[in-house]
Amino acid sequence: MTSDKKIENQQDEQAQETPALKEKGEMGELAKTVIIALLLAFTIRTFLYEPFNIPSGSMLPTLKVGDYLFVSKPAYGYSEHSFPFGLASFEGRVMNDDGKKMPQRGDVIVFKLPTNPSVDYIKRLIGMPGDRVQVINGRLYLNGTRVEREPVGLRQEEGGDYETQNLMEYIETLPGGIMHRIYEKSDNEMLDNTAEYKVPAGHYFLMGDNRDNSQDSRVQNLVGFVPYDNLVGRADILFFSVDQKAALLKPWTWVTSIRFSRIFDKIGPVRPKAE
Repeated sequence: MTSDKKIENQQDEQAQETPALKEKGEMGELAKTVIIALLLAFTIRTFLYEPFNIPSGSMLPTLKVGDYLFVSKPAYGYSEHSFPFGLASFEGRVMNDDGKKMPQRGDVIVFKLPTNPSVDYIKRLIGMPGDRVQVINGRLYLNGTRVEREPVGLRQEEGGDYETQNLMEYIETLPGGIMHRIYEKSDNEMLDNTAEYKVPAGHYFLMGDNRDNSQDSRVQNLVGFVPYDNLVGRADILFFSVDQKAALLKPWTWVTSIRFSRIFDKIGPVRPKAE
């Protein structure tokens, strides 16, 4: 009789422990899933595609305030600036196919600001190493030759400060037939007449597509020539876009402010098709 009671007590204790153990097991599985998801996201962000958002209008009309995009990390290989939180410290680039993964003229690139590497900038690659770059009366010159541009029309755009401006849109054709769109307020703005810049070896000259509203390589004491090692990656595709009418306390604007037509737009320039 005593042994029967002992067995019954053990069974009662097991029955009482089962829900607690089950809950503990579920929490453990949840924690494991979260850790795996975080590691996967960290790996993708570090080695494949890193998300960025656009806070200013310096790359209009290509990129608008409120655009969210993916930047390809392996496009040019990896430098110490490819890794978050200062996890890596080394010189040069690795996994760039022995120097074959190089930036191309016209690429839209995220890079670390040379004067403050904690800041990310995004601009278009205009001048390659060895190039001579100059702006005269608002017109871009590369190696002494004026870059052609074709007027498209007058546009009204809202910048990051909600100020609407009238801007002239052009299609600019870089050497090699590489075409992209730019904005000009006029041909007589602050950065519309510059000295001639000779791009050093291992460096690049980058400019914003919104030529009269961009702090770029023309501003030598802020951006200047950008070292190859400072390149984070190539901007490839938009994955989300929302205009400035969205408001946190106005839920009905969360959907109406989404620019559905921009989602999955490619960012790179139009390049001639290889024959």
